[in-house]
Order: sequence, then structure tokens, then C-alpha cells
Amino acid sequence: MSREPLAIDLNGLFALATAVSGRRLIAIVGAPGSGKSTVAEGLIAQVNAVHPGGAAILPMDGYHFDDAVLDARGLRARKGAPETFDVGGLRHMLSRLKLNDEDEIAVPVFDRAIEISRSAARLIPKAVRVVVVEGNYLLLGLPPWSHLHVAFDATVMINVSEEVLRRRLTERWESYGLSPAEVKAKVEKNDLVNGRFVMANSATSNFVLHG
Repeated sequence: MSREPLAIDLNGLFALATAVSGRRLIAIVGAPGSGKSTVAEGLIAQVNAVHPGGAAILPMDGYHFDDAVLDARGLRARKGAPETFDVGGLRHMLSRLKLNDEDEIAVPVFDRAIEISRSAARLIPKAVRVVVVEGNYLLLGLPPWSHLHVAFDATVMINVSEEVLRRRLTERWESYGLSPAEVKAKVEKNDLVNGRFVMANSATSNFVLHG
């Protein structure tokens, strides 16, 4: 019988992040539009308010394949699906962050405005004690994604209804000036498809955050 994840809130996340000394990698997982970035950034702000410079974020989206690679593979329309990421590169980065034997580590950041990942766009110094890794597929039980699990000290799944996801995703793409048809295609044919895949195929997390 599988173990059920424990319910947690933002205060519980803060306690989890600061419970021990040394570096911890905490994975925040969920469907597109579930609020992963908001939760991760809120947690980092809480930790840094008490321990300045003590927390940093590594978004999985920085490991998107470039559009040129996706075009060559016929995957441009599926951008954001599991097969459109450099999972090996992310795995090696998690190992470097876990080892923490460098003065600072440069990590990539995805620029959503131009749909391109910027290499070495953020620095994570050695003094950082909490690295929050956020992304859709960090807990997938399928290789090569399943090879990432060992890097995480704790995992949190955000559970949000599909109705809420649809509303948030629609508002997100509308904010980029897309036409109604483009918004519908992105939400219904890509984002929600990926979200259902996340929820159906992810390993059990240590904790679940509802809402």
C-alpha cells in the first residue's frame, strides 16, 4: 500500500526548509498553472527574510530545448512536454548543487516573454542553504526523469483542480497578447494535456499543498 503524502502549507514549507543545517534541495511539483513559481518564490522570500541570502530557486524551465532543436525534431507544437527538456543537463546541475563544492554555480533561466532559455542567467552561491527546484516533471516515475528523484531532500506536490488550472492558464496566455484561438490551443491541446500527464505519472511526493 502506497504512503499518502502529508498535507502542508506555506508555514510548514518554511519549517521544512529551515529545519536542518547544510544545503537542502526541495522540489516543488505540479501541473502547468498550479502555482509552482508563486509558492517557490514565496518560500524563498520567507527564508531570505530570516537568513539573508539563504535560499535560491532553480526553475526546471531553464532546461527547455531551444526552438531550433524542437523544430528539427518536429516537437515545436509540443513545447513544454516531457520530451522537450534537457533532462540530462538538469540531472548534472542537481548533482553540482547537491555537492556544493564551488564558490558559485551559474544556472539557466527561461525567458517566457521570448520563449528562450538564457544560459548562466542566475548565480547560486555556495552560502545558499535552501535550493528550491520547481517544475512540472520533477517527480515523473519514468526514465530519464525518475533519475532526478535521488537529488531531492523533500518533495511537494501542488494539487489544484483542472477548472482552476484552465482559468489561470487562459489568463496567462491572454496576458501575452495571443488571439483567442491561440490561447485555446495552448491551454487545451498542450498545457492541460501535460498537466494530466503530470498528475497521472508522478511518484508520490513527501508532502501535498492543496489549492
